[in-house]
Amino acid sequence: MLRSLSVRVLIALVAGLALGAAGAAYGGGGVKALIEGVESVGSLWLNTLRMTVVPLLFAVLVVGIAGVADAAATGRLALKALAWFFGLLLIGCAWTIFFNNSLYALWPVDPTGAMALRAGAPPPPPEVTATPSFAQFLQALAPTNPIHAAAEDAILPLVVFAGFFAFAVTRLPEVKRLSLIQLFESIADAMVVIVRWVLWAAPVGVFALGLGVGLRAGAGAVGVIAHYIVTVVLAQVGIIILANLVALVVGRVPPGLWFRAFAPVGVAAFATQSSIACLPAMIEQSRDQLRVPDRVTGLVLPLAVSVFKMTSPVANLGVAIFVAQVYGIDPTPLQYAAAVIIALAVSVASVGLPGQVSFFMSTGPICLALGLPLDLLPILIAVEVIPDIFRTVGNVTGDMAVTAVLGRDPAEAEVDAA
Repeated sequence: MLRSLSVRVLIALVAGLALGAAGAAYGGGGVKALIEGVESVGSLWLNTLRMTVVPLLFAVLVVGIAGVADAAATGRLALKALAWFFGLLLIGCAWTIFFNNSLYALWPVDPTGAMALRAGAPPPPPEVTATPSFAQFLQALAPTNPIHAAAEDAILPLVVFAGFFAFAVTRLPEVKRLSLIQLFESIADAMVVIVRWVLWAAPVGVFALGLGVGLRAGAGAVGVIAHYIVTVVLAQVGIIILANLVALVVGRVPPGLWFRAFAPVGVAAFATQSSIACLPAMIEQSRDQLRVPDRVTGLVLPLAVSVFKMTSPVANLGVAIFVAQVYGIDPTPLQYAAAVIIALAVSVASVGLPGQVSFFMSTGPICLALGLPLDLLPILIAVEVIPDIFRTVGNVTGDMAVTAVLGRDPAEAEVDAA
């Protein structure tokens, strides 16, 4: 069990919080000074992780968007699938913003625990409190200098530039197009290697950061972390219910048949926490149990695993909304609009990345779009193993639901019969 990075990081977090709380309660000034010195190691680890965000984000966006454009060129069925993917992702984003903010209004984050979590973290930048006009928002979408935008963590303009660049790549001659895609795949792979190196030291970094939180907060932060897990999981459960309704109502699959077909896939998702690992089971159950034509399962399910993660925007926005609650920030509608655009983009781009890598790469840009610090993310990575189970279950539920719907499309049935 200790071979699992998630388990080691979780143990490191608990140990850091406990030792930090003990140092605050029983240690003198020397102990506290020692803990603050060790905490700087955690800050160094966090900065090392942050330095990969912009190059990794840009590279995977180019590869991901170019891949979607290629998929759209494969035919009508692919376009229908992409339309379903986009529509469900957009619904998931709207659901998360509404549900999580409503839940926090009814069940607010404990102020003492929130203060504990943000203790020692830098205050939010002053521009968070400024509400840009719609004209300023539109003007800022296109960066006059993409390199400057990257240096300033202006994520939305960078995403817009990456989108234009990626679609321009698809219009190049095949040799040049493939060369550029391979270049950015290599850049993304290199960044992933760096992140894996940094995550190898994650138990040390999270332990050091946990010491600081425990020193200033004691056990008060534990309840807030549990609050975070519950709210993020509940938002994902809501979208999982929606995916089941899509299969049952729109796909007209009998409930008993649907749950029999999905049961083996759900077990695989729970055990592996990998949508790709569930692909063989999804194809088998969709073909044999749901009687979806091979032509549909052969295209839609691999495409879904490649570009569609139904619960990822839900979970990623949920993380950012929780961070906003901890810092007492109320994002504006325009900031939420920017966050939704980024959540949709990174949900496509982060497919295939390791769990901890995709967590930071997906949630970090959304937090930056909302003007939030990233200092809480290493703490939340430590407990990501629980929400990640629901991420995977929701993703494969959405994949199979869209496949069931398209498998019963009259137009596709006529093509299959022909």
